[in-house]
Amino acid sequence: MKKRKSIFWDIDAGQLSFWLLVIWILFMFGHSMTPGDLSSRESSKALSLLLWVFHKLGMEAEWITEHIVRKTAHFCEYGVFGILLSIYKNNRPKRRYGQRAWLPEEIYSIMLTVILVPFCDETIQLFVRGRSGQISDVWLDVAGSAAGVLLSQMILLFLRRQKEIRQHSEKRIRL
Repeated sequence: MKKRKSIFWDIDAGQLSFWLLVIWILFMFGHSMTPGDLSSRESSKALSLLLWVFHKLGMEAEWITEHIVRKTAHFCEYGVFGILLSIYKNNRPKRRYGQRAWLPEEIYSIMLTVILVPFCDETIQLFVRGRSGQISDVWLDVAGSAAGVLLSQMILLFLRRQKEIRQHSEKRIRL
């Protein structure tokens, strides 16, 4: 079976996707280790930037608060995690008939990962000055992860359908 090579170094796509996923998890955990005052400053800067952008676009944005910025960041950070997790799970050898259908045990491992990583992330915050672990953030993170997995799978399905359509039309042209 031919291994798919990555454009980076001499590792295959499965290894690259694994290491990208690990690096992203470490990035998220690193954010959780940021003390509360520094984290609040980051959120305030992001809020100021957003308000400035909305103002330049001539739009009202008083409804955007630091709380909304923080929760959106949680969701987006875990959305990227879900996408990377999905890419990692899709970069494995093909099964029979050239399909990469997820088996039930793979779906269970994805579900477990999507729950355990946010749980660990919020637990880390219990031990950081000025931070608190919140069950609502675990749920928000799980939702972001699930959205990332679903989005990446929908894009992959769309790309596969486009490839099938192209191949089908090329066959008709040859006939």
